[in-house]
Amino acid sequence: MMADPVLTTSLLFGFMLLFLMLGVPIAIALGGISIGMIYFFWSPMALNMVPIRAFSTASSFEYVAIPLFIFMAAMLQRASIAEDLYNTMQKFFGGLRGGLAVGTIVICTLFAAMAGISGAATISMGMIAIPAMLARGYGKDIALGSIAAGGSLGILIPPSVTMIVYGIVANTSIGKLYAGGLLPGLLISALFIAYLIIRGWLQPEISGGREMTRYSLREKLVSLKGLVLPVLLIVGVMGSILTGIASVSEASAIGAAGSILAAAVLGRLDWSVLRQACEETLQLSCMIFWIIIGATALSTFYTAMGASRLIEGLVLDLEVNRWLILVGMLSILFIMGMMLDTVGIIMITAPIFVPIITALGFDPVWFGILFIIMMEIGFLTPPFGYNLFYLRGVAPPEVRMTDIYRSVVPFIALMLVAVAICMVFPQIILVLPNAMF
Repeated sequence: MMADPVLTTSLLFGFMLLFLMLGVPIAIALGGISIGMIYFFWSPMALNMVPIRAFSTASSFEYVAIPLFIFMAAMLQRASIAEDLYNTMQKFFGGLRGGLAVGTIVICTLFAAMAGISGAATISMGMIAIPAMLARGYGKDIALGSIAAGGSLGILIPPSVTMIVYGIVANTSIGKLYAGGLLPGLLISALFIAYLIIRGWLQPEISGGREMTRYSLREKLVSLKGLVLPVLLIVGVMGSILTGIASVSEASAIGAAGSILAAAVLGRLDWSVLRQACEETLQLSCMIFWIIIGATALSTFYTAMGASRLIEGLVLDLEVNRWLILVGMLSILFIMGMMLDTVGIIMITAPIFVPIITALGFDPVWFGILFIIMMEIGFLTPPFGYNLFYLRGVAPPEVRMTDIYRSVVPFIALMLVAVAICMVFPQIILVLPNAMF
């Protein structure tokens, strides 16, 4: 039987809330809801669609970039690239109050331009930078917050795995999204750095103390060798995409090969490293693809029932300013980011939100970057922010979960400021896509 769109929507979100409260993994929840709703409200014969959609989704050439970028991040983490970068940043920023925290943000920004996911930078810098900063008198909030917030840049600064998923689901150019995410990513990084420098000036006692270690020019120049391989990898991956030499999927292969080469050049490539990177790639890729498969089936059913058109019509018929509708959507994303996986949020909301945004006259690339920034904030918002748990896993025993929660609050506020700036000045997002495409 065919269900009423209002009933379909109510049941969908009701079951989603129920499964989340029960602690059911998002992939299983989406798949279970889709199969149940297709069987009862569409037709048992329509269940044939689920494996067909699963195969077509998993075999999509565009999705090849996801496991390759994850592999690149895993290899870079195990090749101790972050440790080399930290030694370089310590030489350059060690004489500045709050300098180690500033250097951590710079490293995370560079790592974001290499890895494409947030976990690699968060885990690597958590293991290296937390003990170093705490030993030098940094407050827990500065040490923990800078790492968690810096790591979240991985899904905004290209090559972002999240942008690949969003671009395919929202039917938006991934190349344009990559170009559009670069300047907002640097803007957020700059806001973080400015905040840490001001904190260091106002509160030197929790920003490394009043007596800072200074390094000679020779020591700084020698340490620059730690930047050579990361910069070459960034140029290889991002340069090939933004110049049009390679597609995103092809560039991901360049990045994966480059990460293996970097590990080999540093003498850190062996069978165990390669195996661990492959195992992590398999685990994360399977998790992402199961979410995509379940959400794709659910969104297909939801669209076929006419529910997405119903929501679109209701929103467009509201006699309110279009900016209020946009703010409402971003607020929904903020709340969902506290509870749901990023890929799940994209699969559920993008097919509904993007047509509305286009009908309201907003640029879909511009909205896409705002969407990704809200997903980035979701990595930091309690209770289920991924980076919070990554950080807890590598932090010393004396660090409590409440310390981590408190540490990210100023950085979340700075990200929201960045969203406001990008809304007021949309060319921050659009100038590069318009110039390059």
